[in-house]
Amino acid sequence: MASEQRSRERAADHAGTTTDDEAPWANLEMTVPTDRDHASVVALVECTLVELTHEAVSAVFVSRQVGRSTRTQYVAADDVGEQFQKRHFSDRLGWHETTVPRRTVRDELITQLTRSPSTPAERSGERAASEPDTFVVKPVRELQTP
Repeated sequence: MASEQRSRERAADHAGTTTDDEAPWANLEMTVPTDRDHASVVALVECTLVELTHEAVSAVFVSRQVGRSTRTQYVAADDVGEQFQKRHFSDRLGWHETTVPRRTVRDELITQLTRSPSTPAERSGERAASEPDTFVVKPVRELQTP
């Protein structure tokens, strides 16, 4: 009982002194392809989903290829983390928004983050000429919107 009280006090102290740079989600980012193993990527995605549910943050995946890019944003649509708003932007098609279940977000993020260059053009260096794909968790207030 006393240890639970101490834990709550420590959590309250930490929450009161944590800045955006120190927030638990502040380091949830990576470039793709990555050298992380599958279990590490799954853990990153699970942490991200928890943060999306409990904080005013979003997950953003940006895919860049020579001459074009796409941006996919995920934001919690409810306070229990079962539904998410998915905003997808393509240079060619513009913005498209849908509501998707947690499982879909999880599967999409794992697929995107474990992807590796596989086309002949990507293997021959065309991919290297463009910026790498990126994944980041950032405050909702910083999102690009339609």
